[in-house]
Amino acid sequence: MPYLGSPAHPRALAGAGPRPGPAPVPAGAGRVAIVSASIGAGHDGAAAELERRLTAHGLLVDRLDLLDLLPARIGPLVRDGYHRMLVQAPWVYQRVYRSTERAGGGGPLARAFLRTAEERMLRALHPGTRAVVSTYPGASRVLGGLRLRGRLTVPVLTYLTDFSVHPLWVADGVDIHLAAHTVPATQARAAGARDLRVCGPAVDPRFRPGGPAERAGARARFGLPRTAPLALLVAGSWGVGPVRQVAAELRESGGAVPVVVCGRNEALAEQLRADGIAYAYGWVDDMPGLMHAADVLVQNAGGLSSLEALATGLPVASYRCIPGHGLTNAAALEEAGAAVWIRDPGRLDAVLADLIDGPLGRRQRAAGLALFAAEPEGGPAAEIARVQRAGLPALPPRAAARRRRPAGRRLLATTAVACGVWAGAVGTGMAAAYDGPGMVHAIGHGLDLDDARPAHAPESHRP
Repeated sequence: MPYLGSPAHPRALAGAGPRPGPAPVPAGAGRVAIVSASIGAGHDGAAAELERRLTAHGLLVDRLDLLDLLPARIGPLVRDGYHRMLVQAPWVYQRVYRSTERAGGGGPLARAFLRTAEERMLRALHPGTRAVVSTYPGASRVLGGLRLRGRLTVPVLTYLTDFSVHPLWVADGVDIHLAAHTVPATQARAAGARDLRVCGPAVDPRFRPGGPAERAGARARFGLPRTAPLALLVAGSWGVGPVRQVAAELRESGGAVPVVVCGRNEALAEQLRADGIAYAYGWVDDMPGLMHAADVLVQNAGGLSSLEALATGLPVASYRCIPGHGLTNAAALEEAGAAVWIRDPGRLDAVLADLIDGPLGRRQRAAGLALFAAEPEGGPAAEIARVQRAGLPALPPRAAARRRRPAGRRLLATTAVACGVWAGAVGTGMAAAYDGPGMVHAIGHGLDLDDARPAHAPESHRP
């Protein structure tokens, strides 16, 4: 969730600091393509920051959206199907996430579907491209497939945007995986990634620690209480999860005033205001300022907003997380010492008090800032720049690449079935591990207790 803003609160725009402009790009500069997907905002947010940094390194950068490269203009259907699943059937998403995790990622249907984007991907890449970076699992699989078959001869890198790594992220053919921390790097290695490089997070530099003056100024701009502890509650750019319940729990606890950012979900913001939550925002452009105003971040997905909070020195609590990646990210952030996962609602008040004004908060602030202070050798953009300069040897084509292509009717039928299933389900989740019958079996069995526990969740240190 990069920068959320609310038309109901125009003062939110006043505190947005200037974004550092890109350095001039010299003639003959190297060229890098970044492939993301406009699903939520985290993948695009990471891509935007990598673009800014790579441009500062003197490179030309092309940005591509995988959803624009899918056939028959079904990209919006993929995005809407994923959104509907998170909102209307989260137990199905949890089941799919865990099942695909156990299966090791992609299955034949997912491969058939993603193959339909390969030609468009090749046409979209500029002839002068010297490296391609993916910030989305589906894009990694398309690019890895092209690389394996020798149709893409430049290095492919995957930047892992989350702290937990689903096997879908680790695609055969990807040359290098870049991770923000050793925890996601370890998970990626366990999923089969070979060349792993820990390069630190990619977060906009506007997210930095603020002093008392910035804190007071931000509170004034947003019309927030001058001295009361503030708990900033975020739920991604779509505002998903039990946000109203958590906001009510925060208000009833009395330990911190809830300040809720609902992203593009303006209906949720209106519901919260009707519930008596005084500080409920939609899309906020000055998220760095709002984080400077807050005392603790409460989140449910563990995406980019968590890293942005850590960059500002704001302690992070994961609470009532959404299924799938929300749970595994909470576990991974806790394993890294970067956030605390509150599993027991009865502990909410005590843990937040410790984060706001106690030793737990001091430890977490230090751990979060250390994540950025220790960014090695210029971070992920510097590593990408080095790779595009050096290049990598071409991979030998697989034997499968020399087989005769399927007949037109067969390919059309495969594409139609794959697209229909993908668009009606969850995109990179539902079609990932199964063929058609296996997927129906997975959905029909619902969510069991084992699926409710993320694979990487530690059994100890439960606050």
